[in-house]
Amino acid sequence: MSLEDHEPTMVGGTLGPGNSTPAGEEGAPGQQHQSFPWVVTLLAGVLITTIVVDVIGNLLVIVSVFRNRKLRKAGNAFVVSLALADLVVAIYPYPLVLTAIFHDGWIAGYIHCQISGFLMGLSVIGSIFNITGIAINRYCYICHSLKYDKLFSNSNTMCYVVLVWALTILAIVPNWFVESLQYDPRVYSCTFAQSVSSLYTITVVVVHFILPIGIVTYCYLRIWILVIQVRRRVKPDSRPKIKPHDLRNFLTMFVVFVLFAVCWAPLNLIGLAVALDSRLSRAIPEWLFTASYFMAYFNSCLNAVVYGVLNHNFRKEYKRIVLIIFNLRSERAPRTPDNNRNVKNKTETCYHIVLENQLTKCYETINCN
Repeated sequence: MSLEDHEPTMVGGTLGPGNSTPAGEEGAPGQQHQSFPWVVTLLAGVLITTIVVDVIGNLLVIVSVFRNRKLRKAGNAFVVSLALADLVVAIYPYPLVLTAIFHDGWIAGYIHCQISGFLMGLSVIGSIFNITGIAINRYCYICHSLKYDKLFSNSNTMCYVVLVWALTILAIVPNWFVESLQYDPRVYSCTFAQSVSSLYTITVVVVHFILPIGIVTYCYLRIWILVIQVRRRVKPDSRPKIKPHDLRNFLTMFVVFVLFAVCWAPLNLIGLAVALDSRLSRAIPEWLFTASYFMAYFNSCLNAVVYGVLNHNFRKEYKRIVLIIFNLRSERAPRTPDNNRNVKNKTETCYHIVLENQLTKCYETINCN
């Protein structure tokens, strides 16, 4: 039996209800699923848009942080880490899902199913853990500013980022042992199969989604309370003032968190509901399950857009990078006759100006003598 004949099992933290296909049929490679043509077109369009915006946007984020001195702050290490997490899925898993959509089934085989699932899990868990790191960083910066420099020195911050990815990998490892990854034809993806174990599914949802969301919510609530107190001057002298740009940075990261929660909540709540009552697996409409998946996929391209819209430094650096790219392209472009004529005219003009200046100086010298 070849690898392609194996039932794909996938690693990851994304959740879905138990498959409605009979036991033994679930997850067969190349298994087809009847969908309306307009649904296939819509899903492909959403995924293509996600891939393009994801790759371009997150590359802009990473380059911007390294280029702009104002953005090279300790806290933005988590932003770069989050961009890498979002970039991972656009480079490998999403193109495979797109291929499955076009071929109406998984044709990449068992190995690619495993790798795709692993990277999807790495991305989503890495994203929520990095968002948690950003929230803790903002909380310490605004609510405990006197201790911030010590807590988030450059070396400490790098250790925190490494810890985030270590915890991410640790969270994915159990999936190898429970063989929880299977191809689901409804979403054209190798994904977490809730039907493997209800207890394991509940654990995944709680540890990978609910607990981080709770921590982030606490951090941002504390920041909002402090912001309100400062604005109302309830404690004018007991707390340091919040600078406008710090508030804007906080709002930017808060929007990133809200969008992540909104995009991923439906999928995780469906998985939790089915784990608690397996009878719901057949009651959940297929369109809702599919929509929740692609809504979650779409989240990976949103963060870079949010930075560009809400953060002045990112927006400014985006423009600089784009202008540099287009200038390089224009410099490499072959000169047209019109361009050569313009260059010649400019050269002649400069020559006449220099000659006129020299004649003027000579005339002044003769008059002085």
